[in-house]
Amino acid sequence: MMKKLFVSLFLAVSFAMPATAISADKESQYQTIEWVDLLPEEDLNALMEPPESLDDIEDGSEEDQLSSQLTQALELAGDSRYQQALVSTIIRPEYNDRKVRMPGFIVPITLDKDQNVTEFFLVPYFGACIHVPPPPPNQIIFSKLKTGIKIENIYEAYWVEGTLSTTLTENEMATSAYAFTVDKVVPYEEPLSLE
Repeated sequence: MMKKLFVSLFLAVSFAMPATAISADKESQYQTIEWVDLLPEEDLNALMEPPESLDDIEDGSEEDQLSSQLTQALELAGDSRYQQALVSTIIRPEYNDRKVRMPGFIVPITLDKDQNVTEFFLVPYFGACIHVPPPPPNQIIFSKLKTGIKIENIYEAYWVEGTLSTTLTENEMATSAYAFTVDKVVPYEEPLSLE
């Protein structure tokens, strides 16, 4: 059951939000992409098939907590392809130096003296347990702004536009396999339906 929940959540986050947000602005210099576009096919396939043993962990239990997530995943999955995908830094080189627009959640890293966010990780979702682990490094984008912005609510999604690069960034908070030179950040809004 948990395997199905994880797969359903991953599909919903990876496909639904960006898929409904196909750019209506044909003259935009930014290509709207989905999070799954950044995943190599092998990683996507592995993440869609988590180990059966995850089904045995009860939601909210001690084993389900984020603090033990990595240890538990290593114990449960060993050197499986799933475990490798959870920590993968394998990138899609065709996205290097490409102007893109994509939705995601902002995890602040650096603030200026006025408490404006100047550096952040852009992520597709927030993970908090073994059933929904944190995004792998190739689903985390280190993002840098020329001018800081106020972020009122980190639990709201944003559109981010800028130049994507395939640059590995490691710090005490996370590892990311992509980097963004950000031009614009706006609150996420779904486009009006044409129906």
